[in-house]
Amino acid sequence: MSTITDMKTTRTYTQTARATAAEETRLRIVRAAFELQAERLTTEISLEDVAARAGVSVQTVLRRFGSKAGLFEESLGWINAEISDERRAPVGEVAVALHVLVDHYEKRGDFALLMLAQESSYEHVRRMSDAGKDTHRTWVAEIFEPYLPTDAAAREEVLDLLVVATDVYAWKLLRRDRGLSRDRTEQRINTLVAAILAARPEKKEG
Repeated sequence: MSTITDMKTTRTYTQTARATAAEETRLRIVRAAFELQAERLTTEISLEDVAARAGVSVQTVLRRFGSKAGLFEESLGWINAEISDERRAPVGEVAVALHVLVDHYEKRGDFALLMLAQESSYEHVRRMSDAGKDTHRTWVAEIFEPYLPTDAAAREEVLDLLVVATDVYAWKLLRRDRGLSRDRTEQRINTLVAAILAARPEKKEG
């Protein structure tokens, strides 16, 4: 009786260990694909590059993801989930939220810009970019909800302005193009946001 139980226990342990190892391999490949996409254009990345970075064979990559497009799409889905966690901030705490946002851009901003530069060339990148834009607008709406006008038209106007002021391109213009420090960049974005909130209309005229 104990022998049968031991065999079942051993089989269950082996199956669990294999599943864990398989998931670790999958994540290693996904991370490798993301890291390479953060470094260079999609056209410059081969499955051999991904396999070498992940420490697996090309056959393993294809067996798990089917194609280069399938792998890249899954890697971008994975990073979108990571981004949601990185941008989490308390509702209504504007200064805290903007600090979190600039930290996120310091880590992921250049990657986001590289993806945006390719969104018209690759369908999976376009979908990822569209999802990112929707996520950003939703984040702004949630964080700034206590400060948004109650009138629907006025609310949309203020929300549009806040989305622009906190967009990755605003960070790029200040941090990369102007060469400002990280702290000075955050200060400028805070100033933009404060000006928008101070001038927000309560009701859209006409």
